[in-house]
Amino acid sequence: MERLQKYIANSGYTSRRKAEELILNNAVMVNGKIINTLGFKVSDDDEVIVNGEFINKSNKKVYYLLNKPREVICSVTDDKNRKVVVDLIDTNERIYPVGRLDYDTTGLIILTNDGTLANILMHPKHKVYKTYIAKINGILNEEDFKKLRKGVLIDKSILKIDHVKVREIDKVKNSSLVEITIHEGRNHIIRKLFEALGYDVKKLTRTKLAFLSLDNLKSGEYRSLTKEEVQKLYELK
Repeated sequence: MERLQKYIANSGYTSRRKAEELILNNAVMVNGKIINTLGFKVSDDDEVIVNGEFINKSNKKVYYLLNKPREVICSVTDDKNRKVVVDLIDTNERIYPVGRLDYDTTGLIILTNDGTLANILMHPKHKVYKTYIAKINGILNEEDFKKLRKGVLIDKSILKIDHVKVREIDKVKNSSLVEITIHEGRNHIIRKLFEALGYDVKKLTRTKLAFLSLDNLKSGEYRSLTKEEVQKLYELK
């Protein structure tokens, strides 16, 4: 027996957090009865239906690393009919992205149907490091560089920067290329970080997640994670 939200997440239907929202919004039925309590437990013998769709819990876990292109939504569906990341993966399994990248942000994103691993990677207490390269307008001066190293106040709390490095300065185009590593996952956090210092982010790419990197993956390309990589991700807990 396991909690209903975990059962739904492990089926690959959605993340555990979204599953909890669905349960609380009366969108989940078990054996023909609406269940709206998070403590409810089910087994593989129970019939679970979410938004009218039968959930078939799969024992096959799949893990993909995708180099997300621009103008792709980190979701399984989009009400504006825009392309979503799951459209780029050729699989029969129901997968979903772990976390999210903004519409115009490119780079590394994990897609899986393993709800347990997704929760490990997204939970703040596990401090999973994420590295981004931001192209900003203007030349990052020494004072602002020091502010980045100390941390910047964003939305009434300090964002702790784990690592920062200026990769390139282009005085002709008046732009800077800055590498930032953080372990927080607040929405639009990198863009807000530079906006707080008076810079606009022209381009943003996530290049690393924990020990994983894009390597030679081109935009829109993906690969399966190895068993060893999945094991190392579990060890982040």
